[in-house]
Amino acid sequence: MSIAVRPNTPADPPVPAGADEQGGAMATTATTTPALARPPRRSSPQLRRRRRRDALLFCALIGPNLLAIIVFSYYPALYNIGLSFFDWDFVAPTPEFVGLENYTGLFTSPAFGEVMANTVIFTLVSVLGSIIGGILLGSLLASKLPLTGFAQTMAFAPHMLPGAAVGILWLFMFDPNYGLSRWFFSLFGADSPDWTTTSDWSLWAITIAYTWQRLGFVTVICYTAILDLPKSLYEAAALDGAHGWKLFRHLTLPLLSPITFFLSITGIISAAQAFDIISIMTGGGPGRSSSTLSWMVYDEAFQKFDIGTASAAATVLLVLLLVLTFVQVRIGEKKVNYDS
Repeated sequence: MSIAVRPNTPADPPVPAGADEQGGAMATTATTTPALARPPRRSSPQLRRRRRRDALLFCALIGPNLLAIIVFSYYPALYNIGLSFFDWDFVAPTPEFVGLENYTGLFTSPAFGEVMANTVIFTLVSVLGSIIGGILLGSLLASKLPLTGFAQTMAFAPHMLPGAAVGILWLFMFDPNYGLSRWFFSLFGADSPDWTTTSDWSLWAITIAYTWQRLGFVTVICYTAILDLPKSLYEAAALDGAHGWKLFRHLTLPLLSPITFFLSITGIISAAQAFDIISIMTGGGPGRSSSTLSWMVYDEAFQKFDIGTASAAATVLLVLLLVLTFVQVRIGEKKVNYDS
């Protein structure tokens, strides 16, 4: 008598009663399926095509602007920094590498100290003057006086004029024989100074003209910001007895701090690069009395043909603007009130 031994294999699943072999297999499969089936996922090829399409759309939208910034902003700045280490006069076929000699000569030159002083005075006076005057005029326009619309248009008009036109206009006004300056000083029994031909007044002449040109832009910005200030705060302050100067000092000025912060950054950058008014009114003279750092770059490059020194001066101007902007941003993070 022989006994058949079955191999050691897993036991077959039991077949439910009353079901054939095929039906039993289907029932077994059904018992192993989870109760809650997951929704079908989007196929990975479709997802990849969508991502690729979004990336191409992003590149198509940002590409032209990014290319323009690289070609017209970043590349010239980097090329200028490279030229600051070379000696070149536009005539030699290739620039000659001189290392830091251009920076050494620039920082040890007596002219550089005078130019830097002129730049600081011109920038600070024009920026502070335009911001203070713009806030005062903006507050006046926001008080809903008669002919406010006409006054707003007249205030913004100087900003729309090109710098060359502003320079010619102020040349006439500063004329000691026929300009309005002669009439103004005659009210006090004095003679009008030679604004643009004497070293004592030339820097103040271009500063006044540039401040007047920028005043319209600052006025309109401040006027719009004052109109958007929350009226409930003013009503509450009025109930507490705050009026006039106290209300302006303790409420309006703090609420305008983001606007003044923006105007100070853009004003410093714009004033440090001012060129057209200086070119029309004084040409940086007499001597170097009205020469700023931006004018020095032009003078060294296109009048003295010293490209290395001009590039070094332009690099110094770039670094100063970057440092000032960084400091202003760090101070603004702590001092500027963005709550309204």
